Amino acid sequence: MKLFIKAILPCFLFVNLSVGAQTKQQPIPRVDQMADVPKPFEIIDYNKLAHDFDKVVFDFNAKGKFWPMVWIDKTQKNYPQDVVGMYTAIGDVRQGPDNNKGMFHEALANMGATLGATLVGIDKTNSQNRNYVGMLKNYFNKDTGWDIMMNNTAPEVALLGGGYGRDWWYDVYPNVLFYAIYDKYPNEPGFEEIARKIADKFYEADVILKGNYDYSYFDYGKMLPMKNNICAQPDAAAGHAWVLYSAYKKFGDEKYLKGAESALLALQSQSKNPTYELLMPFGAYLGARINAEKNKNYDVNKMLDWTFDGTPICREGWGVLVGNWNGIDISGIVGSTVDHGGYGFLMNTYDAAWPLVPIVRYDQSYANAIGKWMLNAANASKFFYPKYMPDDHEIIPELTAVSKDVIAYEGIIKQSNYPEHQNIKAPVAQGDGPLWVPGKNPQESQLSVYGSGHVGIFGSIIKKTNVDGILQLDLLATDFFHDKAYPSYLYYNPFKEKNTITITTEKGKKVDLYDTVSGKFVAKNVSSSAKIKLDAKSSAVIVMIPSNGKITYSGSKMLVNDVVVDYKFQQKK
Repeated sequence: MKLFIKAILPCFLFVNLSVGAQTKQQPIPRVDQMADVPKPFEIIDYNKLAHDFDKVVFDFNAKGKFWPMVWIDKTQKNYPQDVVGMYTAIGDVRQGPDNNKGMFHEALANMGATLGATLVGIDKTNSQNRNYVGMLKNYFNKDTGWDIMMNNTAPEVALLGGGYGRDWWYDVYPNVLFYAIYDKYPNEPGFEEIARKIADKFYEADVILKGNYDYSYFDYGKMLPMKNNICAQPDAAAGHAWVLYSAYKKFGDEKYLKGAESALLALQSQSKNPTYELLMPFGAYLGARINAEKNKNYDVNKMLDWTFDGTPICREGWGVLVGNWNGIDISGIVGSTVDHGGYGFLMNTYDAAWPLVPIVRYDQSYANAIGKWMLNAANASKFFYPKYMPDDHEIIPELTAVSKDVIAYEGIIKQSNYPEHQNIKAPVAQGDGPLWVPGKNPQESQLSVYGSGHVGIFGSIIKKTNVDGILQLDLLATDFFHDKAYPSYLYYNPFKEKNTITITTEKGKKVDLYDTVSGKFVAKNVSSSAKIKLDAKSSAVIVMIPSNGKITYSGSKMLVNDVVVDYKFQQKK
């Protein structure tokens, strides 16, 4: 790829300041099957949608059928404080202030919504005069002796879908969410103690497992691996590894690094794809990061292929969907590639972007592949929302006004798995709600509150440029516990021709723009904006560094003022 810069100065000048060598791009075969520019094409404003979700859903005085979506749980499980409850889905008959003492609510909803809002700049420690961040402590199950974050506050809600001793990813993922929130609120009282206890539990569990994660779940109270009617989930190792490496970066304890590397090795050593739910992309991300920061050699390609391919040994077909169904591209969404022809889920898609996008910081050879996937995923994800999915593709179009334009269907399926809706043409927007309590759950529970709350992940990463179809992807937004870094963005041109985009920099500061893909400084002394040309189907990873900084090298790393700018710098031959 040839990359040139047009800096905005008294006159426009193209400059070509060569430093390193071009990085050869590595494909992700599943992404290669996706449309270059998906149709019908429109990237919605996910940042605004995240703000709207926060304002509407956290309104205790909201009016309308099924509203409000939140209530106060006064059972004070685990900590002597009240906690907000949030519906999993609109009209979920299992939940609310009058059901089960108001204590059935999921961490995936509460933590996801809290993290999503935080990522787009909302302070959830002081929102509507409530500290929603502090409330999350109630999910730390100290009363049970598990001493980790769990999806519910108490074991008595297990039969309602709580996940206790049942489904490993449900036990691991709340801790991943917690650590991300902890990174954003490091001074929240009690969080450091909780974070250390979680890391200690995960480290001790990894020692006990000895590289064998071939279990349905782990009992963190008895410290025993367990099997039940759910198939084994070896990809839980990815969640363990991500949490432990985060703890290592936060606390500096080498045992956490040891545990992270042990868990990641256990994941990588699988002979067949062990993907189960949300955790595999965290393994791919961590492999790339540890390779870059610690000079290791984890097989990132293997874990990325596992993430996308849809051929796991347990949940057959779980991966990333590809296809155009009746003129609508659904490529990029995450879920089952085989269930009723394909069944993708909104939360899985949002959350996959969290680890996959920042991979490019640590290994720019994936810039094209991740850029193309994100373009497809960002385009397809709008169709989960009633506002953007045509009525004749929805299960309950007559009731979608209750979504208030902020709550989406849980999934998009090729052929509905409800007999009464199999005449709806693909893609079909629906949810699993009516299956949770057969014969009791209303149709309205097709609309997923808990999945929609994760919209802030997309909202913090995605920003449109002046060229429709070329996105600016923030590589730091979800790169939690990262070392000191300069603003870093991925730009991918999906078109068959060159395009010129405008990059805006922070006013009042002069920066030099360095592209890790081409290995070049492409502009110097930029004080407001610059224009760059991207070749067809090519990418740039632009790092905005202080002008005239001191360049040094350490192994494969290029640093400016002792801050790593390029982890995989290649000297031009």
